[in-house]
Amino acid sequence: MVRLILAFVAMLTLAACGAEPKWASDEDVARARYVHNGPTSITLFTVLATRDRSGAHSGLLINGSERIMFDPAGTWYHPNLPERNDVHFGMTPKMVDFYIDYHARETFDVVEQTILVSPAVAELVAQRAKAYGAVPKAQCTRSITEILRDVPGFESLPSTWYPARLMEAFGKLPGVTSRTITDEDADDNHGVLMVQAGDPALQ
Repeated sequence: MVRLILAFVAMLTLAACGAEPKWASDEDVARARYVHNGPTSITLFTVLATRDRSGAHSGLLINGSERIMFDPAGTWYHPNLPERNDVHFGMTPKMVDFYIDYHARETFDVVEQTILVSPAVAELVAQRAKAYGAVPKAQCTRSITEILRDVPGFESLPSTWYPARLMEAFGKLPGVTSRTITDEDADDNHGVLMVQAGDPALQ
């Protein structure tokens, strides 16, 4: 009985935190696997309010033995992409474009910061992201800093809840390249590239 009560309390706690566990099948993950031919790298995406440049969200694109997106506590998804908790598999260039388009609009810009890393570092970050679990709402940046903590080359990053603070620190890492994506789309038009599953344009 005690175990049942504890399990029930844990379930309620998880629900209250807003974490949304998902677990795609092995077959779907294997089918979606995408290997990018570029160098191994880590890319931090930061969504900034155009009004005051405050941070609204953080996401992490990891290009290692496969390319995946860690979008903690995010609302972005695509019907063609399997997801395990907050890790999206099959991040082709088109899917990365969809991710950016979903977030960039008249009230938000997207800052993309990329740093080249060794294959070993890319795999370490990927494994940590896959093992992290579903992230509660408002903890996107916190989870990314925990994943990158103590990873070679990222030791200087702070532990923070604030996307803009992480973006500033990430930008100071040696070799980082950055770009800012803007979009004139209205707020209710974000994600317009989220087309139906099975569309051959997605392949």
